[in-house]
Amino acid sequence: MVVQVEAVKVQKELAATEIDGYCEGELIKVTLSGNQQPIRTEITEAAMELGPEKLSLLITGAYKDAHQKSVQAMKERMSDLAQSLGMPTGLNDALK
Repeated sequence: MVVQVEAVKVQKELAATEIDGYCEGELIKVTLSGNQQPIRTEITEAAMELGPEKLSLLITGAYKDAHQKSVQAMKERMSDLAQSLGMPTGLNDALK
């Protein structure tokens, strides 16, 4: 039962966490939750002036950056949970 309670707690923490990702030049910022749900996308005027093809590439780059950071944050939090519950080290390493 403790595992379930702690897992739900971690899920809620991740859902409330905001993680930002940026494209090169930081012309676009994508914000995801800690469980990889999209929250918002901010696009600068400078990015809008680059045209649709470049804009698409920049948005994709910012999303990939945010997603990678969000997945890493989730893995770290789950690893911390596993360690706090006394799970074997090998399992803990597999979560990283």
